[in-house]
Amino acid sequence: MTPERKARLERVLNSRQPDFTLVTDYVHKGRNLSAIVRTADAVGALDMHCVIGDKEYKAFRGTAKGSHGWVKVHRYTELEAAVGPLKKAGYQIVAANLSEHSVDFREVDYCRPTALLLGAEKEGVSATGCELADVEVTIPMVGMVQSFNVSVAAGIILSEVQRQRQQAGLYDQRRIDEVTYQRLFFEWGYPKLRHFCEHYGLSYPPLSEQGDLLEPSGWYAGVREQLGDRSLDFSEING
Repeated sequence: MTPERKARLERVLNSRQPDFTLVTDYVHKGRNLSAIVRTADAVGALDMHCVIGDKEYKAFRGTAKGSHGWVKVHRYTELEAAVGPLKKAGYQIVAANLSEHSVDFREVDYCRPTALLLGAEKEGVSATGCELADVEVTIPMVGMVQSFNVSVAAGIILSEVQRQRQQAGLYDQRRIDEVTYQRLFFEWGYPKLRHFCEHYGLSYPPLSEQGDLLEPSGWYAGVREQLGDRSLDFSEING
């Protein structure tokens, strides 16, 4: 691993926000979902919770392969399954939804543990989503159109999330735990080797302080012996 790549991985991991996430309430267009994932990565989100059907999710996976490497996407078929655990964990549920109860999106304190709930472009946040939400927010508009595209709305709100958290110093020091940090550093730094380990149910190999594999020849030999296959070729997965 080059020093430049190591430094970039460290910088990004040190900026991750473990107490901020997004939930999509049946946003089914793959391009919209992919754009939301990319924006979530840009503001430091670790996870995104996607309520969507099997067919739509497969299409989404096809358009978001790169983004999935940096933001973990959890899939659900029911909104309560996605939002319920977040509420129990103390997250405020902020629904982007225009209603008589909505407030300006800039009035919310996003430095609290927060889940941003986004609905489909035409239907908006579902009735269930509104019931589960702690607050509904809207983006003031002065034009003829009544709403932004959902991925655009996400970008606008997330820019405010980032602004507030930067002002509060939440990007100034590492906020994820050491175990998560080391796991993600390996998975992001060695994606092919990660998939190999996951496929065979192997533990990740240890890394040196420079981010390189620690005694790789010994680890490879141990894997060959463990799997009973001494013909395994590791040349295409080391990186």
